[in-house]
Amino acid sequence: MVEPNPKTRLNPEQYARLKAEVATPYRGLRQFIYIGVGASGFIGAFVFFFRVLAGRELDSALPNLALQLGIVALMAFLWRWEKRRQLPK
Repeated sequence: MVEPNPKTRLNPEQYARLKAEVATPYRGLRQFIYIGVGASGFIGAFVFFFRVLAGRELDSALPNLALQLGIVALMAFLWRWEKRRQLPK
């Protein structure tokens, strides 16, 4: 049996980080997407809220406001779900 080279061994912190990345690949990218889409939905909800408040184009503003709020809620749910699935450090 060949003895492993001590220079190629990982310290426990590096090993834990690599193990977490293998268990949940692209977590950082997903979280970035959640933040970006959630922020976009929040801005859209802000705009449509004030359109509804002003009483302008209510036929299209109300459904769009509901859609934007749904997007923000979905991104918040996915963010929390991702954090709950996170491995303990």
